[in-house]
Amino acid sequence: MSVLAFAADDSVTWTFDNLQKIGGHSVTVLGTPKVIDTPLGKAVQFNGATDALFFEVHPLAGAEKFTWEVIFRPDSDGPPAQRFFHMQENGSQHRYLFETRIINKQWALDSFAATSAGSKALMDVNLLHPADKWVHVAAVYDGKEYSNYVNGKLQVKAAVTLAPEGPGRTSVGVRINKVDYFKGAIRLSRMTRRALTPAEFLRVP
Repeated sequence: MSVLAFAADDSVTWTFDNLQKIGGHSVTVLGTPKVIDTPLGKAVQFNGATDALFFEVHPLAGAEKFTWEVIFRPDSDGPPAQRFFHMQENGSQHRYLFETRIINKQWALDSFAATSAGSKALMDVNLLHPADKWVHVAAVYDGKEYSNYVNGKLQVKAAVTLAPEGPGRTSVGVRINKVDYFKGAIRLSRMTRRALTPAEFLRVP
């Protein structure tokens, strides 16, 4: 899997290949998520009911523009609404998140951002994708427009003003308040403090 080179303060990659430290950050484990072998390398598998990981960091805190990418595998038998990655500012409801909506064993991407300057949800339930397959998703904010992508293809975009968020926490596999668990596996996430073009996105081999 090719990862483009960025300056150290421009991009960070979290690889989900263990349950102790990811992206240099200590992990708090809820339930019994498992490290599994996959064609892409090791990944963490979540059971959709009790499994999650928590981190005492918001990796996009302070970002005026950003690209947030995740390579993951949503299972077709997961709950209808699942939050698989959630970053939230301390002491507020300001947050960024990725969700899936399972519809007839397929899924649609839901990306949401809420900041002090504005908020926006991006979802089109008519844009469905096969489950049980590894896939790349991305959310991009360029300072004026918020957009999301599946395997490099635009899903939804909207004009919105988003303010940088402050320090906070991250949950993976569930919402911060421990509802809407995710069933599937996550391989990695890359957070970049600028708006990438689809040509610059990671790819699923």
